[in-house]
Formats: sequence, C-alpha cells, structure tokens
Amino acid sequence: MSKATRGGGHHSAHGPVEVPASEVKNAWHQFVDRVVRTREEIVVTRYGKPVMKLSPVEQPAEAPGILGCMAGTITFHGDVVAPTGEVWEADG
Repeated sequence: MSKATRGGGHHSAHGPVEVPASEVKNAWHQFVDRVVRTREEIVVTRYGKPVMKLSPVEQPAEAPGILGCMAGTITFHGDVVAPTGEVWEADG
C-alpha cells in the first residue's frame, strides 16, 4: 500500500518515492529541487514500472584551503628554544 507524498509521487512503506513520468515531465524543476533539498531518491515510473531514478550526486569532501590546511598536525615536545646544557665545539 502506498500513500501520497507532498509534492507528488507515492512513497512505499520501505522504498523510495515513486512518481509517474508524466508528473516529472510537467514539474521537472520542482523534482530536481526536491532531490537537492531532501537528498532523497525519486524513482520515475512509466505505466507503473520503474524506468529511472533521480538521485543526488555525492559531493566530494571539500579540500582545505591554503590557510589552515596544516591545522592540528604539529606536536610540541618540550621547550624548543631553551638551552639544552650541552657544550658545543663552537662554544668551547
């Protein structure tokens, strides 16, 4: 059994929204906007049989910019500017 969903189409109990091709043809931009906004898949049907899917494209993770791209990668191990107490040949 299916129930009508807001904006057209039918949603089965355990599956994606199914919309007749005629509805998609008449409101293409609204269905594209819906997929972008809700990230849901829409199955387009013709004569009650699934023929294609409208689904969101997985966006790649955004690469960090030049500023801050090394944030969190430095580890401090003690005081790096304090004298060590060792005598160097140049000092002796």
